[in-house]
Amino acid sequence: MNAELTTKTKTTAKVLDSKRWLMLAAALGATLMGAIDIFIVNVAIPTIQHELHTGFAEMQLISAGYTLANAALLVLGGRLGDLYGRKRLFLIGVGAFTAFSALCGFAPDPLLLIVFRVLQGTAAAMMTPQVFSLIQDNFSSQERPVAMSAYAATLGLASVVGMVLGGGLIVANVLGMGWRSIFLINVPFGLIVLVASILFIKESREPATHTLDYGGVALLTLALVFFTFPLIMGGNTGWPLWTIICLPLSLPCVVAFWFYEQYTAKQGQEPLVSPELFKLHKFTAGNLTNLLDGSLWNGMIFLFSIYLQTGLHFTPLQSGLAMVVGSIAFILASSASTLILPRLGRRNISIAACLVTINYALVLLAAQYLEARWGVFPILIAFFVLCFSHALLYTPLMPKTVEEVTAAHVGAASGIYTTTLEISGTLGVAIIGLIYAVLTISGTGIALAFVLTMAFIALLSAGTIFLVRPLEGHKPHASNTTM
Repeated sequence: MNAELTTKTKTTAKVLDSKRWLMLAAALGATLMGAIDIFIVNVAIPTIQHELHTGFAEMQLISAGYTLANAALLVLGGRLGDLYGRKRLFLIGVGAFTAFSALCGFAPDPLLLIVFRVLQGTAAAMMTPQVFSLIQDNFSSQERPVAMSAYAATLGLASVVGMVLGGGLIVANVLGMGWRSIFLINVPFGLIVLVASILFIKESREPATHTLDYGGVALLTLALVFFTFPLIMGGNTGWPLWTIICLPLSLPCVVAFWFYEQYTAKQGQEPLVSPELFKLHKFTAGNLTNLLDGSLWNGMIFLFSIYLQTGLHFTPLQSGLAMVVGSIAFILASSASTLILPRLGRRNISIAACLVTINYALVLLAAQYLEARWGVFPILIAFFVLCFSHALLYTPLMPKTVEEVTAAHVGAASGIYTTTLEISGTLGVAIIGLIYAVLTISGTGIALAFVLTMAFIALLSAGTIFLVRPLEGHKPHASNTTM
C-alpha cells in the first residue's frame, strides 16, 4: 500500500464542526440543482425545438453539451478542490452554475444556448466532486453512511423532481416564459445555496503546496471528449464516420495520459491522477464495479422506458409516471440503507449485488410470463423491487471505493469515480440500445427483443458479484482520523 495515499488511523479524535449537517444540506442543495438540470432539459426539448426552430443536431448538442463538459472535467474539478480549497471551488461552481443558468434562460438563439449549456456543465464539474470530499472531511466514520444515504436519496429525488417540475413549468407557462423557466428557476435556488454554503461550509484543502498538472489535464480531457462525444451523438445520428474515427482515438490518449502521469510522479511532481491510486484494491474494484453496474443500470432504464412506450403502448406521460415508481423505490431504499445494510452482515454489498442480478431476471420473467395474463402490474412491481435493491448497492459503493484514500487525494478520487459513472451511463445506453435495435430490426419482435436484452443485462450483472468482493468488510477510513 502506498504511503502517500493511505495512512494509519490516529487515536486522537478530530473535533467535528457543529454546522456540519447544515453544510450537508447546502451541499445536497447544489447536488439536487445539478442533477435536476439533466432530467428537466430532456422534458423541455420538444418545446425548445419548436420555439427556437432548432435542427436535430442542435437539440442533441443542447442536451449533450452539458453532459460532455461535466464528464470531461470532473477529475479536474476534484483535483482543483484538493489543491486550492474545496469550499472555494464549490462556491465558484455554484455561482457559475447559477449565472450560466440565467444566461441559458435568456439565450436568444440555439448557438448561445449550446455555449451556455457547455459552460453550465463546466460549472457543475467544479462543484460536484467537492460534495463527497466535504462529506469525507466533515463527518465521522459513524455518520458518513447517513450522509451518503442522504446524497443517494437526493440523486433519486432529482429524477422525480426534474420530470415533474419540468413538465409543470412548461405547462404553467409562468409569466409567458415557457421553456426558459426551467433554467431561470435555478437562479433563486442557486442564490440560496450560495449563501448557505458561505455560512455553513468550512474550507479544507491539501496541506502541501502543489502545482496543477496541465499536461495531464489536457490529455485526460482529450481522451474523455474523444470517447464520450461520439457515444452521446452516435446513437441518434446513425453513427456517422466521424464518430467511428473519434472513438478509437480515445485509446492512444488514455495510454499517453497514463505514461505521462507515471513520468510526472517519477519526477517528484504531483500528477493529476496518481497511478498509485489504482494499486488500492478497493479503489480499483469500486471503479470497475461502478463502470459495469452503471452501464447495465443506465442501459436498462433506457430499455425499460422504450419498451413501455413501444411494447406496452404507454404514452410518454404514463411512461414517465412508471419511471417515477422506480425513483420512489430508490429514494426509500437509499434513505433506509443505514438500517438495512448492517442487518445483511459484513458481506452486505455482495448480497446487494446478488439481489440486483436476481431482480433483473425478475423483470425479465414478469415480462415473459406474467404480462399477458396480469397486464403491466407485475412488471412495475418487479421494476420497483429492482430499483429498491439497486439503491442498496449504489449507496455504499462510493464510500467503500475511496475508503483507503487519504484526504489529500479524495477530491481527485471522487472525480475519477464520478467520471466513471458519467461514462458508464453513456456507454450503457449506447450498447444496450444497439443490442435492442439490432434484435427488433432482425424481426425478433419487441417483446422478445426486450426479454433477450434483459437476459443479457442479467447475465453481465452477475459479474458485479465478483467485482465487489474486495469491498466487503470494513476498514477504518484512511482519509480522516478515528472519530
